[in-house]
This record gives sequence, structure tokens and C-alpha cells, in this order.
Amino acid sequence: MEKLLWCSLIMISFSQTFAQKDMSNMAFVFPEESANSYVTLEAQSKNPLKAFTVCLHIYTDLSTTRSFSIFSYATKNSSNDILLFWSKDRGYVFGVGGPEVLYKASKMPDAPSHICACWESATGIAEFWVDGKPKVRKSLQKGYTVETDASIILGQEQDSYGGSFDVKQSLVGDIGDVNMWDTVLSPERINTVYVGGTLSPTVLNWQALKYKTQGNVFLKPRLWS
Repeated sequence: MEKLLWCSLIMISFSQTFAQKDMSNMAFVFPEESANSYVTLEAQSKNPLKAFTVCLHIYTDLSTTRSFSIFSYATKNSSNDILLFWSKDRGYVFGVGGPEVLYKASKMPDAPSHICACWESATGIAEFWVDGKPKVRKSLQKGYTVETDASIILGQEQDSYGGSFDVKQSLVGDIGDVNMWDTVLSPERINTVYVGGTLSPTVLNWQALKYKTQGNVFLKPRLWS
């Protein structure tokens, strides 16, 4: 009995530990609706952010069915310090520190999509790119600072730090190539990332990703080139 308990404790310890892995050519797969399946990412940099760029691939057929979370970055004082979200019948929602801007779209393409979101505190300018094409720049949270000690989650939206998930906001589909920088990438560098470049991400690096999975999430070869 003592040996069985010891083994169980070891398994729990491993399940709560972040793995670090080169995720090139891989993707996280969320095969079904859930309120308890998600991936937690650990940032390389623990510094507050005065600017950032987040890029990733997403593949889902939910966009005409319901809303869902794409990227959720919560801090102790803001559950939506950074939020990328799809809102049904409205389009892409990009939030920083609570306030949000909308990039109108009726649906996502019926193919894997590449998304980049950029923001800087000095001007408050937000940029949003879909498959290498920019949306109109908008104003968002000028002078704001994104706090440190973040809970970064894929597959769910955090309504509190690290939790309070809604099954009807969960992702069903694939997500991968999640990279994040502490600067606003230039249009030329966004294009480099879109065609497969890496540019040494400083906050989240898909080629040396620290992550842990919870629930029904699988790591599979990605479906895009």
C-alpha cells in the first residue's frame, strides 16, 4: 500500500511539472468541448510588458457555431491582461488589461489560420494580422503595463487567475506555433514568422516550450506546412 501511494505521489508530481520540448511540426489537439481540458504555458521572461507580439496557428470549424478562446494571459489583477478570442457573428477580439478592440469577420477560413497580435504601451496602437495580412490599426490601453507572474492558457478563457472556465468558450481544434516576443514585430518580421521563421522569441518559444496539459489534450503532428 505504501509503495502504491508513493508511486501515485510521483505521478501527480510529474503531471504538475512543466515539460520543456522542441514543438516544431507539432500541435496541441483539443478534440471536444470541455471545461477542464487546457494547456498551461510558462513564460521565459518574467518581466512586465510594455509591448508584445503573439503569433500562432489555429485550426477549427467552430467559428460559425459559437465563440471560443484562442489565447488567455491572466495576471493576479486582470483575468484578461492579454486575450485573443473569437466572437461568433462579430470576429476577432483582442484585449489588453480588460478593454478590447474588435476586428470584424464573419468566419475563419476553412483551413489552418496564422494569427499575430501586436501592442505597445507608448502609443496604445494594436495590430492584428491574419495569414500575413494586416487589419486596420486601432487604439488600445495607451500607457498600460501588462503585469508579470502570468497564467497563460490555451484552450480555455480564464475568468479568474488560472480558472473559472466556461465549456461554451472552450476551443475544439488544433493550435500550434505559439510564439511571443516582448516587442512589436515589424511588418517584415511578421511576414518572416508567417512563412516559417522563428526570430528568437523572448517570452514564449515554440521550439523550447515549457508547458503542461490538463484533461483531454493531445500532442500530434501539425496539419499545416
